Amino acid sequence: MTAVSSSGPALGPAFGASGGLQAFFAILIVLALVAGLSWLVRRGTLRLPGRLKRQAMSIESATPLGERRSLVIVSVEGRRLLIGLTPTQVSLVTELGPPPADFGAALQTRLDQPGQTS
Repeated sequence: MTAVSSSGPALGPAFGASGGLQAFFAILIVLALVAGLSWLVRRGTLRLPGRLKRQAMSIESATPLGERRSLVIVSVEGRRLLIGLTPTQVSLVTELGPPPADFGAALQTRLDQPGQTS
């Protein structure tokens, strides 16, 4: 019969006291990186690849009319809508035309047209 050593297999440096401390700090660093990246994604500073940020709807302007009531101009899929908001209701007031042209561009177009006076 062979004698079995009671000391067991020799443990390498990865499983010693300093190896356990290194593993703890490595896990701590990975968790801190995951928390930091999730915070950046949530803030919108960092976007995940494959997620296209398309705005199908945007608020152009909002005008308060009193306590918790307002008129809002919303752009949705190329349409501009004037919407009335109250605490209990959302109402379509009317559909608006295209947004007004930039004043500088409109003035320049008007000045470039020969023979017109106003």
